[in-house]
Amino acid sequence: MRHAIRYADDFLVTAASKEILEQKVKPVIVEFLRERGLKLSEEKTLITHIAQGFNFLGQRVRKYGNKLLIRPTRQSVRSVLEKARHLIGKCRGLAAAVLIRKLNPLLRGWANYHRHVVSKRVFDRVGYCLKAMIGRWARRNHPNKSRGWIKRRYHCADQHGAFSVWTQDREGKKRGLSMYSVARTVIERHIKVRGEANPYQPENIEYFEKRRCFAWRTYPVGKTRAFAAGGDKMATQDAATTKSDCRIASAEVDLRKA
Repeated sequence: MRHAIRYADDFLVTAASKEILEQKVKPVIVEFLRERGLKLSEEKTLITHIAQGFNFLGQRVRKYGNKLLIRPTRQSVRSVLEKARHLIGKCRGLAAAVLIRKLNPLLRGWANYHRHVVSKRVFDRVGYCLKAMIGRWARRNHPNKSRGWIKRRYHCADQHGAFSVWTQDREGKKRGLSMYSVARTVIERHIKVRGEANPYQPENIEYFEKRRCFAWRTYPVGKTRAFAAGGDKMATQDAATTKSDCRIASAEVDLRKA
């Protein structure tokens, strides 16, 4: 059985053996591209076993025994850290708010792209490196100040102690501006869409609306969790056995049946 996955000009093809890829699949691809005036890049083409792994769209796909793990590649991690280091260097001597506004789109975009795969440890490591970079930036800007002064100046506007400053919004109200925390990005496992589901059919409208809910993407089935029961009260429920609104139980149970 062969499968093909394509995104823009990047694609991968799977087959049962290396011989099938080399002798049957690759010649067909080369001929297909040649007819359209294109050429397959031999430098970027790799035929390998899934147990050895391969890189695709900035992520490392590799199978360990019976478990398939997808992680951000080392090149992707190195790239985002280099971009962050470059931005921090350009903002030397500027206000912290300027630096935060430049870093946040980069960090949030990179983390959101990799939040659906096995990224928690990578996120923690990236967060640690960013913290060290920000610490050096602050010490260069304030060489005669103590670490305690720097902490009170740049880590008091965020409840988690992240790099942050107090600013004013358009209405003149005081608010905190924090650097996006890669380490606190929520991992959301992607759940496959049912094969027979069609978003243009009326009977599937409810199904796709439930897929937009946040709870079933972030919490595993059957785990007991707390939800607001009104006022200052809290209650718990089991998503696998108790009926509730689509944001907690029903969406989670129904969608994972497929």
